[in-house]
Amino acid sequence: MRRGLIRVATVAALVFAPLSAVLAADIAVTQPWARATLAPGGAGAAFMTISNAGGMADKLVKAATPVAGAAELHTHRMDGTVMRMEAVPSIEVPANGSATLAPGGLHVMLFDLKAPLSEGMSFPLTLTFEHAGDVTVTVPVLGPAAMGAGMAPGAPSMPSGMPDMGAMPGGQHPMHQGQ
Repeated sequence: MRRGLIRVATVAALVFAPLSAVLAADIAVTQPWARATLAPGGAGAAFMTISNAGGMADKLVKAATPVAGAAELHTHRMDGTVMRMEAVPSIEVPANGSATLAPGGLHVMLFDLKAPLSEGMSFPLTLTFEHAGDVTVTVPVLGPAAMGAGMAPGAPSMPSGMPDMGAMPGGQHPMHQGQ
């Protein structure tokens, strides 16, 4: 009898385990975008909304693109009266929820750009999730003052007092200076 219960429990676990897993099909990346930069070798950033239709939370743990030497997950934090960027190990995407990557908050930082990101171009960005695996999106490059995908060009790009990365020479960002 006990052996039969163990078999039933094992079969049930195998049958129902996929229902709780997050699949790549559960992850939707909408409105990806990046700002144009001025020079190669500098830095840029990619922004987007990541939605998770799965019943289990997932984490964005890595990003990669052929247009940059490195891509890191970043956020902003206050250090006294100075806003600084710092790398984060992952970005949580809740079950049946979303994570927004936007200027002044979470984002994918692109270092050592191989060429400037020019308005009108696009590039592939592979996002690696803890459970869903790899999801590759195409990131359109908007103007240097863009606020986001679908936003009016030329509008203020960041909240008042926030530096505009796209407007910095070589794409260098003052929040990284001295770090």
